[in-house]
Amino acid sequence: MTREVRIGGRRVTLSNQDRVLFPASGHTKGDLVAYYRRVAGVILPHLRDRPLTLQSFPGGIEEKGFFQKEVPEHFPDWIARARLAVGEEGESQEQILCQDEATLVYLANQNAITLHPWLSRYDRPHHPDRLTFDLDPSGVGFDAVRRAARDLRKILAGLGLAPFVMTTGSRGLHVTAPLDRTAPYEAARALAREVAEALAAEEPTRYTVAMRKAARGERVFVDYVRNAYGQTAVAPYAVRARPGAPVATPLEWEELEDEALGPQSYTIDNLAARLEARGDPWRTIDARAASLEAAAERWRAGGLERARGGEHGA
Repeated sequence: MTREVRIGGRRVTLSNQDRVLFPASGHTKGDLVAYYRRVAGVILPHLRDRPLTLQSFPGGIEEKGFFQKEVPEHFPDWIARARLAVGEEGESQEQILCQDEATLVYLANQNAITLHPWLSRYDRPHHPDRLTFDLDPSGVGFDAVRRAARDLRKILAGLGLAPFVMTTGSRGLHVTAPLDRTAPYEAARALAREVAEALAAEEPTRYTVAMRKAARGERVFVDYVRNAYGQTAVAPYAVRARPGAPVATPLEWEELEDEALGPQSYTIDNLAARLEARGDPWRTIDARAASLEAAAERWRAGGLERARGGEHGA
């Protein structure tokens, strides 16, 4: 059964809204579509102008899904797209942009559960405006991830950056600092790697940058590798393909002190109430964009010691 809705002057056809995508909790495609409509106002600022990778599950999360970057032929012409270079042979492809609520709803109706945007925008694809660290517990509890986030916050703030934090809706936390788009990905990745490696070298029993899971042990994995051209990070307020339909949720820093907080504390059922109570903790992220070059200069001048001694706050 299908029905048509009008959103921002667009006609979007909704189909199979009773299809169960999350069997354990019974959440349907209709629930997914309704959720993304409710949060459109807060998620779209974190999606606009960013090429997307979709993670779709036509048969629900207990069946194999797939990732999709290129715009399929059946997508309507009104969905925005950007042609970007891929690979090393000069190839390019048209990638999906989510610029408005109609597109967001259309993607959800295509069973796109999770949206993974680039860390740069399509008009300057080689210049990121986000520096992101993914903190994965790797066998330790969530308290260890909180500590890692607080450590990163102090370091990044000491370098003159403004760190923001969110639950991933999966296992850990993301710490993200907005950038002014003057530096290329190579510089962003270099600084992220040096910070992560220095943290792991200082506290090798707590933190690791080992790419092989078997080498991480019971330590927090400080993942910096997504700071590269064409790489993505889960969008704030995106639903994750996990039982219960958890949501990647931006936080205020003081919320890390709540012992009841976990990486999947917020779901499509309770996120709307949270937004009504708190709004979007990342609403000022673009206004806090800072210079990566200046941060790198501070880092070269003194590394961890300089960063921790010069905290600016966030």
